[in-house]
Parts: sequence; C-alpha cells; structure tokens
Amino acid sequence: MSSSDSPRVPYTRLAAEAFKGLLATSKAVHDSSIDADLLELVFLRVSQINGCGYCMDMHATTLRKAGIEPRKLDTLPAWHESRFFDARERAALGWAEALTRLPDGAPSQAAFDALAPHFDDKGISDLSMGVAVINAWNRLGAGLLPPLP
Repeated sequence: MSSSDSPRVPYTRLAAEAFKGLLATSKAVHDSSIDADLLELVFLRVSQINGCGYCMDMHATTLRKAGIEPRKLDTLPAWHESRFFDARERAALGWAEALTRLPDGAPSQAAFDALAPHFDDKGISDLSMGVAVINAWNRLGAGLLPPLP
C-alpha cells in the first residue's frame, strides 16, 4: 500500500468526466432495489477479492457504522461456510464472486439460478450493475492508490 498523500496520478481531475459518470452510476446503484447492507457486503467482498485497500476500508467502515455484527464481517471471505449469512446474501455473494472472477470463465448457470428465489429480474440487473461498478472502483483504487481517508 502506498504511504503517499495522493494517488499515483490525479485521475479524478484528469479523467473528470469519466469520474463524474462513475459517481453518477454509483449513485444509481445505491438508489436501486438492492438494500444498502447487502450492497455494502457485496462491495466489501468484491474489494477483498480484488485487493483494493481503499475500498475495503470504506465498505467495512460503512458496515460497522450500520451495526453489522463484527463476526459477520470477520467471516465474509468464508461466507459459504459461515452461519452468519442468509440464503439471499449467499446468492448475492456467489453471483458477485462469479462476476468478479471472470478469468475463471463465465458465471455458472447454478450461480445464476441461485438468484431466482431471492431476486426478480430487476434485482438481478441491479445487483449485477453493482458488481460491475465496484469492480471499476477497485481497479482505480488498486491501480492508482488513492490515500486512505
């Protein structure tokens, strides 16, 4: 992790229009049909996979402030084994991991089918858009190293 007080390049200024677009997309995702705590869990898990320290710090802080049980946060990397996650969260986390780990191949039909009992088509679309957005932010955070707040 960089100990600098600034990112590698001032991307928020140099790519200002794209940055504003990503912020607007993030706002739309936050205003979507996916509840805030679930969205933050997905964001934290994807950020863990991608190794984005900035995003891990931000989303874990948000979840702690929301009152999410520390043991739940501590076991997030092993959500599939942890008793702290319900079926809806497991389906969302499985889908988020599958969409994030595309070098492993396209998400399986089983990962997609697991969503149906918990999400309608709009929810699946909103969740998938959320995974896409956090992956974009992770690439900026892991690649350009903005300082932690």
